[in-house]
Amino acid sequence: MFTSSEAFSSFSVDDIDKARLFYEETLGLDVQEGMMGNLEIRLGNGAQLFIYAKPDHVPATFTVLNFVADDVEKAVDELNARGVTTKIFGDEDLADMPPNDEKGIMRDEENRAAIAWFTDPAANVLAVVAASM
Repeated sequence: MFTSSEAFSSFSVDDIDKARLFYEETLGLDVQEGMMGNLEIRLGNGAQLFIYAKPDHVPATFTVLNFVADDVEKAVDELNARGVTTKIFGDEDLADMPPNDEKGIMRDEENRAAIAWFTDPAANVLAVVAASM
């Protein structure tokens, strides 16, 4: 039914101005103002993301957006340098997974997977993941 249609993702935030600053300035993404004050973000692969303000916003308890990186450690270092905390989960939160390192990167050497989670100003969970996952 939808095999040839385009799709996009969206999620809410509690403060659209803080979201714009974070996604545009901190993460360096192409952010445009969309309909009704929503944010339209164009991602590197051509996909679109819509972020909208919701007064009774409740942050997602799961990862809403994953950024793929060739070098997760380098991406985490850049995020940390921009004031983004990447160690948001403790090992007890990830009980069935390999432990996080001191930067919050979870690695699975057998599968060469690496992932680090962080949040936006509205506490939505985002991640940077290894391109080899």
